Amino acid sequence: MDLFAALFTVLGLAFFELILSVDNAIINADILSKSSERVKRWFLVWGLFIAVFVVRGVLPWLIMLLATPSIGPVGALTAMFNNDPAVAGAVEASAPLLLVGGGIFLLFLFFHWLFMEPKNYGIRGEKFFHSQGAWFFAVVSIILALVTWFAIQRDPMMAFGAVVGSTAFFIVHGFKQNAEAKEKEMLESKGSARGMSDVSKLLYLEVIDMTFSVDGVVGAFAFTLAIPLILIGNGIGALAVRELTIRNIQNVKKYVYLKNGAMYSILFLGIVMVADAFGAHIPSWVSPIITFSVVGFFFWKSHLYLKANGGNAAAQASASGSKEVG
Repeated sequence: MDLFAALFTVLGLAFFELILSVDNAIINADILSKSSERVKRWFLVWGLFIAVFVVRGVLPWLIMLLATPSIGPVGALTAMFNNDPAVAGAVEASAPLLLVGGGIFLLFLFFHWLFMEPKNYGIRGEKFFHSQGAWFFAVVSIILALVTWFAIQRDPMMAFGAVVGSTAFFIVHGFKQNAEAKEKEMLESKGSARGMSDVSKLLYLEVIDMTFSVDGVVGAFAFTLAIPLILIGNGIGALAVRELTIRNIQNVKKYVYLKNGAMYSILFLGIVMVADAFGAHIPSWVSPIITFSVVGFFFWKSHLYLKANGGNAAAQASASGSKEVG
């Protein structure tokens, strides 16, 4: 990978991490608004270290190591920059397992949002799919069955990777739902967030960050298998999220379609990963281009809506829940 391609990939990763983490930033901001300055400073400094190096650094390295145990811990870190034919061969052999698992995870994530989650309806059809929520389980089950069937023809381990991807989705989704429910309970109960100790708030924020970061880490493999680039790109995105959390989250919330952009990016990245797993050999620049284009479109829609409604988009959307605002 040349320098330009590496820089373009890092920019794409950072942008994807930033957009995908907006929900996380909003939850963090709600909790921090009822916290002391000491908690805010710790969250920005040591919390950032944990978010970047422990979560967004260790997690992709661990995934690569588990997918390719033969290359060892150092090989998992340097695989994409290693000239050793044995390492390159091991990564190439295990890449379909990793990509199909990640792709299934992202596809499940998108369809759960489309069918089940409250949203601002940005394009035609979203309202209809949201009204058919029970079909989520049928759709993802059919997708998993089809991908697993075709994967078995190529490699049974690849089929196992697809099942692991679906399992990971439901485990992570369970933790995420619990975190969101707990946050809602804390904010609705008078004084409960203020009554928590500083240590409890910090631990709670770090658990939320770890839960929400899994989506970005899995999606990062649609951009590259190079762990150092994932660490740098996701790290920059995590830093930007921390800054938004403390300083500018209310302005971000006004752009009501950013979540839509993030989720459609996830759909396309999931398709890229599954296609790559089946041998499509999609160029590395495709994922960043998709992310910039899709999110850019929904940012533009958000800007138009914000302009048409005199800057009250976020307030109107939050007051009405799922709503067709396009």
